[in-house]
Amino acid sequence: ANQYTGKAGEAMAVNWLQQNGYTILHCNWRFARYETDIIATKNNVLHFIEVKTRTSMTFGYPEESVSPKKFRHMMRCAAAYQGKYPGWKRIQYDILSISLKTEQANEFFFIEDVYL
Repeated sequence: ANQYTGKAGEAMAVNWLQQNGYTILHCNWRFARYETDIIATKNNVLHFIEVKTRTSMTFGYPEESVSPKKFRHMMRCAAAYQGKYPGWKRIQYDILSISLKTEQANEFFFIEDVYL
């Protein structure tokens, strides 16, 4: 179920980001063993976005599951990306957490400019 939830969440994330003025550049961009869920741009800022999808609050809020190790991976991925596509002056790391609800609308919680 987890694989499915993740994929569904990413599709919802792409949708939500586009509705909020982001241009999606890549989904699941890989470098070596690192991967970034979504790379997007808005107002000349390059965003590296980690998508967290949850079906319940049982394990705490989704944004709590981004560890310092995961964050270092995001930074390595970003460095590799900028090596391939230089010229970005501003980059930031974001977490888009999606709580899937059965009875009501899904909740999107966007945490911008994360630094761990």
